[in-house]
Amino acid sequence: MTANATATPAAAPPLPRLNDPARLRVRYVAEARFRIYGVVALAIALSFLVGLFASIISNGWSAFLQSNYELPVYLDPAEIDPDGKRDTSRFNLADYTAMARNAMAKSLGLPDKLDRATKRDLKGLLSRAVDVQIRDTVVADPDLIGKTVKIDLLAHGNVDSLLKGAIDRSIPEARRQLNDRQLQWIDKLVADGVLHKRFNTGLFTYGASSQPESSGLAVALIGSLFMMVTVMVLAVPIGVAAAAYLEEFAPKNFLTDLIEVNINNLAAVPSIVFGLLGLAVFINFAGLPRSASLVGGLVLALMTLPTVIIATRAAIRAVPPSIREAALGVGASKMQTLFHHVLPLAFPGIMTGTIIGLVQALGETAPLLMIGMVAFVVDIPGSVMEPATALPVQIYMWATSAERGFVERTAGATIVLLAFLFVMNAAAVYLRRKFERTW
Repeated sequence: MTANATATPAAAPPLPRLNDPARLRVRYVAEARFRIYGVVALAIALSFLVGLFASIISNGWSAFLQSNYELPVYLDPAEIDPDGKRDTSRFNLADYTAMARNAMAKSLGLPDKLDRATKRDLKGLLSRAVDVQIRDTVVADPDLIGKTVKIDLLAHGNVDSLLKGAIDRSIPEARRQLNDRQLQWIDKLVADGVLHKRFNTGLFTYGASSQPESSGLAVALIGSLFMMVTVMVLAVPIGVAAAAYLEEFAPKNFLTDLIEVNINNLAAVPSIVFGLLGLAVFINFAGLPRSASLVGGLVLALMTLPTVIIATRAAIRAVPPSIREAALGVGASKMQTLFHHVLPLAFPGIMTGTIIGLVQALGETAPLLMIGMVAFVVDIPGSVMEPATALPVQIYMWATSAERGFVERTAGATIVLLAFLFVMNAAAVYLRRKFERTW
């Protein structure tokens, strides 16, 4: 054997068998275990979601029903219009609550002369809003004065809670909101068909009130509508224009990189910071009225703008470069390419991002609290400069009220808000599926 003979190389270790039954069994078990983890996580998430919706619906469905009395009310001319001049300003001075109380006493078969305790108990069955209800009936048609007219009058919140099962009859009278005599009267009125429950239109037509039975979402709905219109008018065109410039025209340098980073950071800024900005700029500096829908819309527009810009840039970026190249190749300018080809193809993504931004703005509360949109507003606002509130703020205010009737009002308003959010999200999904194109 020669000295320079090469040594025989050591044999390479055998490769593991890919179809080894033991290894396959371990892999299949791991995959099955991972699927079980996924199913368990999904089941837990769905259980929490179902529990949340069940709690809201169980507490809030009764808010869409309201107890009312159908009473024949004698519109006493001596009380309403003693001079006979049909002066509507004089109509406001009449004691309409006494007329409603007398009408209820007659329905119960009580004597004409009532002692103080009986008057107090009868008044405790009627809402404070009956005074306004009867007055509005008289103002709408003064010819009714001197006649007996059947009017639907709101029941007191305690009566409404009793009929909905929120007040327990079995607890002692001293700790119950309604005494035994009032319970007997309520049972008689129900048996005679005078007291009944019907769909609560007042939930959508009444403004703010200290009484739950006469509280509604009208001011919040109109205020939210004004704010959403303001957000759409400001955030959508500005956001789309900014995204189109950054994506199609802006040079790539340090300044544009800084702008992009700040836009992404603004999308993650807590919403209350935008409220502080709106308080400092729009109210303290610009002098805009506090609690106005315009201020709320401006604040929400600033908060929504980063979301619209990011979504629009992603939609524009998703358009294939070949579309731009083909348009430029046949002589189109960059502006024509953008407006005639890129933006129409990016429209589904832009609409989806815009609707998602509006949904986020509709559910915001913190920035609106900072600009004072927690005002007690009774009258429905007629313009964006008048005081108003918003749906989430109204829910917050009702949740902090101590009266029992506001508990169901809070859950009922939450159902309305969730319905709006669901419709808007469904619209975003529909528009995306209808107009999107696959490349």
